Amino acid sequence: MALPQQAYKDRQFLAVIGDEDSVTGILLAGVGHVTDPPDSQKNYLVVDHKTETSTIEGAFDQFTKERKDIAIVLINQHIADRIRGRVDAFGEAFPSVLEIPSKEHPYDPEKDSVMKRVRKLFGE
Repeated sequence: MALPQQAYKDRQFLAVIGDEDSVTGILLAGVGHVTDPPDSQKNYLVVDHKTETSTIEGAFDQFTKERKDIAIVLINQHIADRIRGRVDAFGEAFPSVLEIPSKEHPYDPEKDSVMKRVRKLFGE
């Protein structure tokens, strides 16, 4: 069943939660966006080893629940592991949440929430 156009017509941005290299690469591709003041919000979060899990959870919730202009959320898989419960529980069509590899952490399809759903659909 197709979603009504109202569900996605204003969704025009990507959001990124990732390490410095991943976010920099995405921003260099021209994906960066900051909303108008006074509540200027970025569509990215740079995560390092000092970033608290609550900050990552807050950004994930903001991109998936609060902002209605985000179509796709890209998140490094090793960062998604830190908030795995939220990533696995998110099942909405928009925004789509895609786990991506990073330079130092290879992609593992066994951990990917989308791949888990696909395997479940095919009865594996």
